[in-house]
Amino acid sequence: MSASPAIRRVLAVVLAAGTLAGAAAVPAAADDHRRDHHGRHSALVIGDVSHDNPVRGDRSNRALNREWVEIRNTGRSGVNLRGYTLTDQQGNRYRFPDFRLEGRSAVKVHTGRGRDSRHDLYQGRTRQIWDDRDTATLRDHRGGVVDTESWGRRGHQHRG
Repeated sequence: MSASPAIRRVLAVVLAAGTLAGAAAVPAAADDHRRDHHGRHSALVIGDVSHDNPVRGDRSNRALNREWVEIRNTGRSGVNLRGYTLTDQQGNRYRFPDFRLEGRSAVKVHTGRGRDSRHDLYQGRTRQIWDDRDTATLRDHRGGVVDTESWGRRGHQHRG
């Protein structure tokens, strides 16, 4: 038994509409982490994270600086990060200095000591802070969550 041409056309339209609606929902969900705490679009996101140190007890400055969190500005305009903070689950906090992150660029926030530049900032710590299972949280100068990135046994989880 075969369906009539009219029924097949209606069925094709319904299926096409469902496919389009599903495709439209995917970009919106993927962009959720780019909303600030007021629901506005935020160009600042946590990018890559380097937390793996093969020798956990190595407290050399070189080893500490292999640990970093990248902050990306995906927008066109620069953003001054003065007063923004980057924290881990244990409460370690780095407060950004007067630093302008240009549009479509990134900065790595290293754990150890070094000379700040356009692409690298240094916390000046003497021991590692990013664990194998941890969460980095970027907050604006008012304390509102801009972005978070979690990693560990359950894999990367990007939340906003």
